[in-house]
Amino acid sequence: MSQWFECKVKYDKMMENGVQKTVTEPYMVDALSFTEAEARITEEMQPYISGEFSVSAVRRVNLSDIFYNETGDKWYKVKTNFITIDEKTAVEKRTATFQLVQASDFQHALSVFMDGMKDTLGDFEIASITETMLMDVFGANLTETLADKAEKQQ
Repeated sequence: MSQWFECKVKYDKMMENGVQKTVTEPYMVDALSFTEAEARITEEMQPYISGEFSVSAVRRVNLSDIFYNETGDKWYKVKTNFITIDEKTAVEKRTATFQLVQASDFQHALSVFMDGMKDTLGDFEIASITETMLMDVFGANLTETLADKAEKQQ
């Protein structure tokens, strides 16, 4: 099961008007620990940032799924309530889960989410869909082996 961490990266960015400004941008990485999350975001960001940068914060985020869509340039957080009925008391119970959806706008996010959930057997309701400030999401690199990592370090 994936563990997701939000990492905030602080660096000097060249703005459109030519002024250099220090910015802090959030990214999401799949990692096993806080230490690995910091190492992963450092590795992922090095090719894109010239100069110094630092990881200013790392926090664990509770996500049950991520729906990727290559045409999307924004990330939306969807809060979903799964509805179950307690057999003993016959009381309806709602369990909240969170998903990330990559989309170009709100309608597209809803469409991508519903398409991703079409095979879900349980009853659910969408409690909210909100646009996040996330710049990018880096999933686990499962194709890279330990031998590949050792070779890179040499």
